[in-house]
Amino acid sequence: MSIASRFLRSSSQESHGLSIEPMRRRHLGDILKIEEQVYPKPWTSGVFSSEIDLVRRGERFYIVAKEKNQLVGYAGLMFVVDEAHISNIAVDPQRRREGIGKYLLFHLIEQAIARGAQALTLEVRASNTSAHALYRIFGFAPAGIRQRYYENTEDALVMWVHDIQSAEYRLRLNTLGGGQ
Repeated sequence: MSIASRFLRSSSQESHGLSIEPMRRRHLGDILKIEEQVYPKPWTSGVFSSEIDLVRRGERFYIVAKEKNQLVGYAGLMFVVDEAHISNIAVDPQRRREGIGKYLLFHLIEQAIARGAQALTLEVRASNTSAHALYRIFGFAPAGIRQRYYENTEDALVMWVHDIQSAEYRLRLNTLGGGQ
């Protein structure tokens, strides 16, 4: 059983019927609704369609979180040599603080490990302190700043976690997943 599955089983998400499935074109309408609520310059349907095409080529990994057939979040990874880059994690603003983002992040990390990635990286808005805290729980540490990265106005904090194949990192994930 995967760490994310153990997390799901040990969390309140199980009682809510939260499930994860691969992102498909049929999800784009719901994804775009969330995208428009959470980002000042949202990705377009065309961008997501291109990313889904890259999934088929093994260059990306995208998932959606659903509760009772309602899409409540989505997330993605890009693979580059022996690293994985988290391209996005978004949760319906009405559903924040329920552990959905954490659950999506578990799945991304598991996929990165399964694909042999040695490290994970991401950019996050400098002002998004709640996301910083979530990423730190998973071992991400600040590594730099990309000035004016978002909409050419807001800085991005670049964060990394290394050695995700190590026994120590797997122990961290097991601890976060309830250790079951």
